[in-house]
Amino acid sequence: MPFALYLLGLAVFAQGTSEFMLSGLVPDIAADLSVSIPAAGALTSAFAVGMVVGAPLAAVVSLRWSRRRALLGFLVTFLLVHVLGAVTTSFPLLLATRVVAALANAGFLAVALTTAASLVAPNAKGRATAVLLGGTTIACVAGVPAGALLGQWWGWRSAFWAVALVSVPAVVAILRSVPAEPPGASDTAGASDTAGASDTAGVGARRELAALRDARLVLTLLLGALVNGATFGTFTYLAPLATEVTGLAADWLPALLALFGLGSFAGVNLGGRLADTRPTRFLVVGGLALLTGWVVFALTAGNPVALVVLVFVQGTLSFAVGSTLITRVLYVATGAPRLAGGFATAAMNVGAALGPWLGGVAISAGLDFRAPLWVSALLVAVTLLLMCCPQARQTVHSPSQPAVRR
Repeated sequence: MPFALYLLGLAVFAQGTSEFMLSGLVPDIAADLSVSIPAAGALTSAFAVGMVVGAPLAAVVSLRWSRRRALLGFLVTFLLVHVLGAVTTSFPLLLATRVVAALANAGFLAVALTTAASLVAPNAKGRATAVLLGGTTIACVAGVPAGALLGQWWGWRSAFWAVALVSVPAVVAILRSVPAEPPGASDTAGASDTAGASDTAGVGARRELAALRDARLVLTLLLGALVNGATFGTFTYLAPLATEVTGLAADWLPALLALFGLGSFAGVNLGGRLADTRPTRFLVVGGLALLTGWVVFALTAGNPVALVVLVFVQGTLSFAVGSTLITRVLYVATGAPRLAGGFATAAMNVGAALGPWLGGVAISAGLDFRAPLWVSALLVAVTLLLMCCPQARQTVHSPSQPAVRR
């Protein structure tokens, strides 16, 4: 793998840390800026909404730019709004920086996914995707706890400064390693109706959005959203599950979250190895194992040993299957080389919002904290049923077939 990929992964690590670190900083932010804790919690919601909206929107806007310019623009914007967030004393301004940071994060990840695929051999997209998504999983293992510790030692603002600082090496890497091709030069390679650079933005956007007419691409995006919904549908409620159902002390929670992060890191790397070579077998076997795991988890959640084991196992399986589906989007959407990453990013974040909402609905209906586990099992069961569709079988059997035919 090119070294530049690992530095792009470093930027994704910084962005993943930013997305999740507020879970340990909300009380300090609320006290410092004189707002309620629920109001400070809106910072997390603002980031999630920005990710869903921003991924396809930012990818369309960036069609006017080369990949290097797009990556630099998004990453520098992300860095600067964290500096602004670190020095502001205004909560509304801090809220605005979270929205802008999410838009920049979504745009960066969308372009980085397709850039990573272009930097490796055509049959190595899964491994390239694993390097990028590995940044997010390492953020879960190390970045989020580190942000919480910085907040305890030097205040919540230090965590924002740290995210900005970690982003700097990636800026240098993009300048040195990502080719400065003209807008659309690499994205339109191989297309039969390649547009000139002057009208790439308009024609390119229409052409790439036309990829959504392909049922295989839409189905793959839906599968990814469902699997990610199952993942976060349970792990959003891991704390009350562990304390109220299993009976563990709250002191166990950091270790459980770290264990989930380790599982997600292992899963991304496993998916990266198999997505390029045996996607059909892995998606079927991995999907069945994931469904079985959620059911077993729901039935044995009261057992501390089972909880610890299944947090790791389900974290591994969830991210292995999920990252494989992201890779399938990159393979299927060859008619949308720039927006493919945006489509995948938006789908994953739709799932990340849908799963916790459904889990919350189940809990609010009077069920106990095992309910999200059954919701996760249901979402994966629907995923497996959809995999039986002819379009789904064609997707995994035809990795290089373009999604748009002319």
